[in-house]
Parts: sequence; structure tokens; C-alpha cells
Amino acid sequence: MPFSFQERLSSIQARINAACQRCGRNPSEIVLLPVSKTFDAPIVREAVAAGLHRFGENRVQEVRDKAPLLEDLSIEWVLIGHLQTNKAKDAAQLVGEVQSLDRLSLAEALDKRLTKLGKTLSVLIQVKTSPEPSKFGLEPTELLRFLEQLKDYPTLRPAGLMTLAIHSDDEAAVRSCFRTLRELRDQAVQAGHHTVQRLSMGMSGDFEWAIEEGSTEVRIGSLLFGERG
Repeated sequence: MPFSFQERLSSIQARINAACQRCGRNPSEIVLLPVSKTFDAPIVREAVAAGLHRFGENRVQEVRDKAPLLEDLSIEWVLIGHLQTNKAKDAAQLVGEVQSLDRLSLAEALDKRLTKLGKTLSVLIQVKTSPEPSKFGLEPTELLRFLEQLKDYPTLRPAGLMTLAIHSDDEAAVRSCFRTLRELRDQAVQAGHHTVQRLSMGMSGDFEWAIEEGSTEVRIGSLLFGERG
């Protein structure tokens, strides 16, 4: 792995470009979301100096700890980890987007707090495309009904779907998870949910497959920041 942050970033961008070339896509369609979970504020500061301004975090608590140390910078925090309903209040206040909305009780809790704050929030609906019991997300068959129900929560702005593929070396199995999400997105748009365009799928170990299957946003952590302790 290249040594400097800028070299690692350039290497990932080159791999994104190559994946796009293989499947006939424009690299400008792909957003890189750096996942800064467990990495401390000085490392995030280095990433901002390299031109990055949105960062994915798994836990609201970690955003609460880091944000004050970086308040002189223009940063948007994106929550990509499972969000407990009792943490919705903090999430509404601290993050610019939640990519792990997976149940109505959470939508209700977020909407209630956002209404008090006079804010709206971009959300991605997390869908469970892997059979692993450890993974969170809506069942695929529940998506269209869930999108209809979200209309009752006007502070939430559904912008797309998110998934975590099966943790496996089986390329076909991983690709199947990504393909399922793309097909669900297309069904949602066809059903009239035209804002649900984005597909957040693909991480350090499988992002090239995700791009080839239609991802619009890849969540990269260790490949960009280095191995976690």
C-alpha cells in the first residue's frame, strides 16, 4: 500500500477510474466517502487538506467527540452505522446525512427531533441484501411500502439506498448483493420515488465490483486511512 495519504487516495481513484472504464461508466458518477471511524482528528484534518470534506462514521458518539476538534473546517459527517433510536436526537443535530435508516421507529424519532430543530435530513434506506444475521436493514420486499410510509415524516429526504454485501471471497455472491440493490432502486424509481437515485455500496474489499454493478458511492476506510488498530 502506498505510504502517504495522498498516494493512497490517488491509488483508490485510479482503481475507481479503471472499474468505470471496464463497465463503460463515467468516473464523475462515483463519489468516494472516506470512512474515518476509529481514526482520530489529526488524520481527518490531513484528509481535509487533501480535498475531502464528507466523512463516514459508524457511531454518533465518535462524531460528537471529533467534531469540536475540527470545527474550524468545513466538514459534513455522514452516519453509516446502525443507529439506535435513542441516539436519533444526537444524530439529527450532528450529522448531515444518515445512510442507515432501516425502520419506522427511527424515522419517527429523527423526524420529531428535526422538526424541533427546524431542519431536514438526507437519508438513505439500508436494505439487507445479505443472508448474514449480523447485517441490519429492511427486507427487500418491504422497501416500497417503507418509502410510502416515509411520506409521513416530511423532515426526512430519501435520496437513495445503502447495503453491505455478504462478507465473502465469492465474487458472484458479493455481486448479487449489489445487483439486488440496484434492481430495488430501479423498481422504487419506477414506482414514483424519483428522489431515490443514489446507491451507497462497496467498501475497501469489494468497491470495484460494486461500481461495476451500479454503485454511485463507495465507502472506503482502511484502504485510504491505513489499517485500524
